[in-house]
Amino acid sequence: MKPFLPSTVLGLLALSGSLLVRADDASPFAGGRWIDLTHAFSAETLYWPTAAGFVLEQEFHGQTEKGYFYAANRYSASEHGGTHIDAPIHFAAGHKTVDQLAPDQLIGAGVVVDVSAKALSAADYQVSVADLQAWEKKHGEIPKGAILLLNTGFARHWPDAQKYLGTVEKGTNAVAKLHFPGLHPDAARWLVRERTLKAVGLDTASIDYGQSTLFESHRILFEKDVPALENVAALEQLPPTGAQVVALPMKIKGGSGGPLRIVAWVPK
Repeated sequence: MKPFLPSTVLGLLALSGSLLVRADDASPFAGGRWIDLTHAFSAETLYWPTAAGFVLEQEFHGQTEKGYFYAANRYSASEHGGTHIDAPIHFAAGHKTVDQLAPDQLIGAGVVVDVSAKALSAADYQVSVADLQAWEKKHGEIPKGAILLLNTGFARHWPDAQKYLGTVEKGTNAVAKLHFPGLHPDAARWLVRERTLKAVGLDTASIDYGQSTLFESHRILFEKDVPALENVAALEQLPPTGAQVVALPMKIKGGSGGPLRIVAWVPK
């Protein structure tokens, strides 16, 4: 594979506007394709039951008095909803805010562990150490500096709140009714102890499973400044190894997280 050049990646992203972008022949990414792993933000975007949702308000759309077309909107949203990043400060006092995460930590080799067969048959499934070790037995040790992505298969339920979150209810009482897969705390401990990762992501609303009340996997990862990428889309389109991931969030000063545009380059 040709070298992965972050500056080139950013340039290609700035020029591309489609969900799937094929690199041209002059690019270091020739022979591959870009896959968008981001759910679009809209009134349908799913948020934690206690959070306000995404609101887009039109400021102007149409012809101006001077005869040219102009469109502008304003939006409001929680940091944590839709495809987003959890910065370590979210559950670890004194640790990195979203603007303190270096771009290099958010760009790297993608490793995809597919547990969808288990998770789709048991909504409260937690990815285990055994799952990670089984993946390594087949594909080799998770490389240093990888971005680990857990494919539970739940992205197929988006944006159906009942299927994706386990409840359509809102408010504090709804939190106890959440049911979706996550990363088991024992697996989180194993990862920070035995492997060196840039970030961990998955296609559910939280790195901890829906019934968690202590959010241990968040706390374990974030104490080591390993951020979480949540509500990631289209992981079924990525191979177990070989993808290069770019996960750049809104740079909110002091933010505990923020909306995320995450894409992956996949070689042929």
